[in-house]
Amino acid sequence: MTAPTGSGKTWIASEEIRRLLDQKKRAWYTTPLKALTNSKYIEFSNMFGSENVGILTGDRKENTEAPLIVGTTEIYRNQLFDALRSGEQVRTDFVIIDEAHYLADEERGHVWEEAIILTPPRIRLLLLSATVGRAEEFARWIEEVRGTKVRVINRAGSRPVELRAAYLSSNLQLFPLLDQDGKYNAEIEQFAARRPSPPPWRRR
Repeated sequence: MTAPTGSGKTWIASEEIRRLLDQKKRAWYTTPLKALTNSKYIEFSNMFGSENVGILTGDRKENTEAPLIVGTTEIYRNQLFDALRSGEQVRTDFVIIDEAHYLADEERGHVWEEAIILTPPRIRLLLLSATVGRAEEFARWIEEVRGTKVRVINRAGSRPVELRAAYLSSNLQLFPLLDQDGKYNAEIEQFAARRPSPPPWRRR
C-alpha cells in the first residue's frame, strides 16, 4: 500500500492483525528502526493486550511466543534464513513490512529484498510506504519472485493530514511561516531582531 503519511496505512494493518488474532493466527510487523519497533510494540500492546504482543530487535527479546511479533526487518529476515537451514516453517501467517521503500536503500535494501523473496507464498505480505516509487513495477517484481498475485493500493494525492511550517518563539508562541497569501509571515521578523539579554554574570 502506498499512501501519504497520516492516511491510515497503519490502521489497515492493525485491523487485519485484529482479524487474524481473533482467528488464533499469527502475524509479524517489521520496521527498519529499533525506535519505531519499540513504539509499535507499545502501541500494539495497548491495542491487543500485552500478552498477545512480543518484540524482537538486536537488543530486546520479550514474549517471543506471542501471536503478534513486532521486530526489525533484519530480525525477520534472519528468521527466514534460520527456517531454511533447519527445514522448519516460519511461525506466522501474515507479515507487514513497514517503510517498504527501504528496499531502495544502498546499504540496507538487500535485507528487504531477501525478506520478500524468502517469505513463503503461503504467508501473505502487506507492504506499507508513503514514498515508494514506481509501485506498479515494484508489484510486478514481487509477483515474479513470489509467484503470488499482488495488488497495489495507491492513495496518492492530497494529504489527509496537512503539513504546515511554523516558527516557535522563545516564549513558546507558534507562528505560521507563511501568511494567508502564501507569503513569508512578517510577524516572525520581530523575533529575528531581538537578541536575548545576557545572563547577569556576563553583564558589564
